[in-house]
Amino acid sequence: MLRQRMPVHVREIHHPATGDLDLATILRIVGDPLRLQLVRELAAPGAEPTCGQISESMGLPTSTCSYHLRLLREAGLTRTRPAGTERRISLRRDDLEQRFPGLVEVLVGAE
Repeated sequence: MLRQRMPVHVREIHHPATGDLDLATILRIVGDPLRLQLVRELAAPGAEPTCGQISESMGLPTSTCSYHLRLLREAGLTRTRPAGTERRISLRRDDLEQRFPGLVEVLVGAE
């Protein structure tokens, strides 16, 4: 029995290019208190958790966490990196700082 391989485009995780990041979209996405809290969690030094780890630490259903993380990734706030069978999530701090200097510090420091 031959095993079918998934097309490359299906396995890729799309992230907007740094130049395509849109401030209005980013602000709309982090306007939700839960997503802003996710950004703050990911801003911790060395943070690269999985969705399961985030949902457990925040007491959220995995499906809810996954939905909000997808919105953050599509807006360009986070990067999802495959690591074996897991997907590690990190804040795109350098890309955001390059495009919108000071934005991450405002988001992380805002109470």
